[in-house]
Amino acid sequence: MAQIGRIRENAALFIERELHNEEIQGILSAHGIVLFFLFQQHQPVAMKEIVEKTGRVKSTVTGMVNTLEHHGYVEKTRSLEDGRVILVQLTEKGWSIRPAFERIAGSMLEKLYGEMPRADREKLIELLTQILGNLKAA
Repeated sequence: MAQIGRIRENAALFIERELHNEEIQGILSAHGIVLFFLFQQHQPVAMKEIVEKTGRVKSTVTGMVNTLEHHGYVEKTRSLEDGRVILVQLTEKGWSIRPAFERIAGSMLEKLYGEMPRADREKLIELLTQILGNLKAA
C-alpha cells in the first residue's frame, strides 16, 4: 500500500518539476484532470459535468476551478437558462498551455512505464481498474 502513495508522490513531483520547467505558474499536478477535461471541450461546461467526468467530489473540483480562475486559466459564468448552474471554460491563457501539458503527459508516461513490455502495461491497467472497482463497491 505504501508503494501506491510513493508512486503518487513521485509522479506529482515529476509533473510539478516539468510545469516549473515549462514556466507554468499556479498549477499543481492535481489540476491536470480538470484541465485535460476542459481541453476536450469547445464550449462552456457545467461544474456538475466536470465533477461527473473527473470522478472527483464537488468541493475538490470547486477548489481546483477557483484556483485555475485565480491564475487566469479558466473563467466561470452563470448559465443564462438556469442561474444556479456555473459554467466553466478555458481562457486564452488556459488554451495556451495545452501543448506543454501534452508534452508533460507524454514524458510522464515514458517515465512511468520505462522499458515495461506492452503486455505488462495492459495487465497493470487491468489490475488497477479491478482494484478501483473493488474500492468503489465497498
